[in-house]
Amino acid sequence: MDLRIFTEPQQGAAYDTLLTVAKATEDLGFDAFFRSDHYLRMGAVDGLPGPTDAWITLAGLARETKRIRLGTLMTAGTFRLPGVLAIQVAQVDQMSGGRVELGLGAGWFEQEHKAYGIPFPKEKFARLEEQLEIVTGLWATKTGETFDFHGTYYDLTDSPALPKPAQDKVPVLIGGHGATRTPRLAARYADEFNMPFASIEDSERQFGRVRAAAEAAGRRADDLVYSNALVVCVGGSDQEVARRAAAIGREVDELKANGLAGSPAEVVDKIGRYAEIGARRIYLQVLDLHDLDHLELISSQVQTQLS
Repeated sequence: MDLRIFTEPQQGAAYDTLLTVAKATEDLGFDAFFRSDHYLRMGAVDGLPGPTDAWITLAGLARETKRIRLGTLMTAGTFRLPGVLAIQVAQVDQMSGGRVELGLGAGWFEQEHKAYGIPFPKEKFARLEEQLEIVTGLWATKTGETFDFHGTYYDLTDSPALPKPAQDKVPVLIGGHGATRTPRLAARYADEFNMPFASIEDSERQFGRVRAAAEAAGRRADDLVYSNALVVCVGGSDQEVARRAAAIGREVDELKANGLAGSPAEVVDKIGRYAEIGARRIYLQVLDLHDLDHLELISSQVQTQLS
């Protein structure tokens, strides 16, 4: 079971804070550092000092880390033209020595688009499908050849399809709860399917849909990695769990029901139940980015039991 650290910087984090967490992620033996792609805070936080851009952040971290994988859950398709995104991700992959992964979603948070003047189209999912075809097609085009695409929303002619990523294939993550179109897209384009903030029962149901869609598309179901993203709140005592829950404005019982919360033993047990339904990777949503002792506890008393 891979454990990855997943951050939500729009809630309030400067680049230096993210760098500190990413270096701790690497030093403590976690597999990867991922971040969200949002420009506006959510809920009752001030969001100071303001948003940071996902791919600019990852470019910086690419030069200041050595081992961990780096990526997004999920890059919003509404924020970037697909040709530009393909260039950005390829460049950051080169900067990291081939450690980047691209999670790509349709985009959903209308308020942040209004706040920063970003168009919020109605037909987001159909655009996402074209974006996936373009980004993966550009990377797959052989050097010296050109790429063309003529779709409903995007039109590319004689693209040199450069630069190329350092990896032969940048892993693509697709996720979500959609019952039909999401599994179909995952079956066609994804190396990993991620189920965000879902129960074991809902995850098992959705994993089954994706597996069936993969087989219908001529792929082996196990060609994909299946993963979950879950909020984490671990403590060595009930008091420590309660303190960490209060620090992120959540209740302990709610966190235990909907995330990974409690003692290390409780969290290991729940991760094991996700593993039983096919999850091979867990993204730990860490909401208090200043509590590095939390990461150390998870590393020493949770991760070690899953190795």
